[in-house]
Amino acid sequence: MADDRQCDVLVIGSGAGGLATAITAKKHGLSVLVIEKEAVFGGTTAFSGGVLWIPGNSHGKKNNPDDTPEAALRYMRAETGNWYQPRAVEAFLKAGPRMLDWFERETEVRFVPTLYPDYHPTVEGGVDVGRSVLAAPFDSSVLGGELRRLRPPLSTITFMGMMFNSSNADIKHFFNVTKSASSFSYVVKRLLAHAGEVMRHGRGVQVTSGNALAARLVKSCLDLGIPILTETPALRLVKEGGAVIGAEVGGAVPRTIVAKRGVVLACGGYAQDLARRAGIYPHLKAGSDHHSPVPSGNAGDGIRLGEDAGGAFDAEYPQAAAWMPVSRVPGKGVFPHLLDRYKPGMIAVLADGRRFTNESESYHDVGAAMIASGEASAWLICDHRAIRKYGLGHAKPAPMPLGLWLRSGYLKKGRTLSELARTCGIDEKGLEETVTTYNRGAREGRDDQFRRGETSFNRYLADPDHKPNPTVAPLQQGPFYAVRLEMGDLGTFDGLKTTVPGEVLDREGRVIPGLFAVGNDRASIMGGNYPGAGITLGPAMTFGWLTGRYLAGISLDDTHEEESA
Repeated sequence: MADDRQCDVLVIGSGAGGLATAITAKKHGLSVLVIEKEAVFGGTTAFSGGVLWIPGNSHGKKNNPDDTPEAALRYMRAETGNWYQPRAVEAFLKAGPRMLDWFERETEVRFVPTLYPDYHPTVEGGVDVGRSVLAAPFDSSVLGGELRRLRPPLSTITFMGMMFNSSNADIKHFFNVTKSASSFSYVVKRLLAHAGEVMRHGRGVQVTSGNALAARLVKSCLDLGIPILTETPALRLVKEGGAVIGAEVGGAVPRTIVAKRGVVLACGGYAQDLARRAGIYPHLKAGSDHHSPVPSGNAGDGIRLGEDAGGAFDAEYPQAAAWMPVSRVPGKGVFPHLLDRYKPGMIAVLADGRRFTNESESYHDVGAAMIASGEASAWLICDHRAIRKYGLGHAKPAPMPLGLWLRSGYLKKGRTLSELARTCGIDEKGLEETVTTYNRGAREGRDDQFRRGETSFNRYLADPDHKPNPTVAPLQQGPFYAVRLEMGDLGTFDGLKTTVPGEVLDREGRVIPGLFAVGNDRASIMGGNYPGAGITLGPAMTFGWLTGRYLAGISLDDTHEEESA
C-alpha cells in the first residue's frame, strides 16, 4: 500500500464530491488518499437518486437541442434571487458538461439521459427536458472483496432488497404483475436473478441510482490505486504558519497525515448534526420534529473541522436544506415520499383537514409549504382505488397486502372520511369539505385550488395512462387511507464559504491556504432553492472536478483538455 502518512491531497469523506475530487487530482498526477469515518463508503450519494443537474450536457442535447447556456443562466438567476453567485454559477454552467464528458471518457462513471423537466419549468429559462442525467446501472460485483464496504441503498426504497431506477420505468412491471403476462414474466426473472445475487454475494449487486454512481466512482478510485481508508475519522486539522498541512486521524492506527497540496473537506454537510440543525431549522425551533433519511455519519464533521481552522460558516439561505416529506416506518426507518404524492387520487391535508399546497410539486417545495403552514407535518390521504393501484408510502400496491402496515399503525384506515379523520385526529368537517370541493373539479381532471398537473414537472411522475389529468382523480371509493408526513431532508444547503475552486475562506474573506471544501460542506450555489433533479450531485461533482484540477495547478480559465496523467 502507498504511504498513508503523507500524500499530495487528503480527501475527508467518500461521497460523490470527495471521490470526484480524488479521481480528478489523481488523474492529473497527484498522490491522493481518501479517509472515511464510517465502515462503508459512498456517503449520502449511495442513498440518493443518482441524478445530476448539468445544463448543456451532451446526453440532454439529444432531447433538447434548443437549450442554451444563456437560458440556464437566466433560470439560475430567477431561482436563486438575492443569493445569486455570478462567478460560481457561471463556472458551474461552463464546467458541468466538460466534467461529465471527462468522467465518461476517463473513468468507469457512465450516465444515461432522463426526461426530467426542471422543477419550475415555467420560470424564465426553465425547460421541459434535457438538463438532468442519471447514473447508469452497474454490476457492483466487479468491486470484488470491496463490495462489502459499499454502503447499501436505503432499505425503505428497495423492494426485497432490489433497486429500481430513479425514472421507475421497470417498477411498472411490479405494479402490473397480476394484470400482464409480460410483467409477470419480467418480475419472476428479476426475483430469481436477485435471489441468485444474494446467495453468491450476500446482497443484490445489480445497483442503480445513487448506489450505482457511488459504486462507479469507487471502482474508478480502485483502478487508479487511490486508497479509501474506512473507519478512519479526521479528528483535527493540522496548521503550520496559517496554512492547513494535514490532519490528525483516529481509527485502528491513529496518526497524522501530511497533505502537501491540500486537505479537502467532503463530509456531506450537517443534516445529522442535531445541535446545529436545532438552531437553524425553523420547524425545530418551533418545537416540531425532523427525521432525516441521510446517513447518520453526516454529522457536520467537515464544517466543524473547517470552523476550527478559521473557516466561515453562516446559516443564511431562506431554506437551510433540501426538504423532503417523510414517514416513519415501524421497524424500517424513514421513508422519503418521492413518488406517491404525484399520483391521481392522493391529496395532503393539515390537521384542520385543509389542503395547503400542490402535492405534485417537488419534495422540496412541498416540504417548504409544510414548514410555512406552521405545523411541519401533514396527512397524505387516498381512497381504496388509489392505494391498491399505486400504494401509499411504504405500503405497496396490489397484490401486496396492507394488513402489516395497518396493524403497526403506520397506515390509517377509515370506512368513511369522517372515520378516517377521527382515527388520524384530523378535523372531520374540514376534511369532508376539502374532499367535496376537490372532487368537483377532480371528476373533470381539474385542481381548482392549486392547478395541479398544469406543468410538465407535475405530470412527469404521475400516471400518464390516467386521463385527462395524470395527477388528478377524485377520492370517492372507500375505505380511505392516510399516512402521516413529517419533515426530513436530503442534505443541507448552508456550508463553508469558499472561492469558486473550493478554497475555504475565513471571516474576513481571506483564503485559508491548503484547505478546500466540496459537496455539502461547501455552501450551495442554489441559494436555498431546488431548481431541478440533481442540483446537489451536479454541483458536487462539477466543483469536485474543478477543485481536483486546481490542486493540480490548472486554472479555472484553462479550457485545454489534458491527456490522462
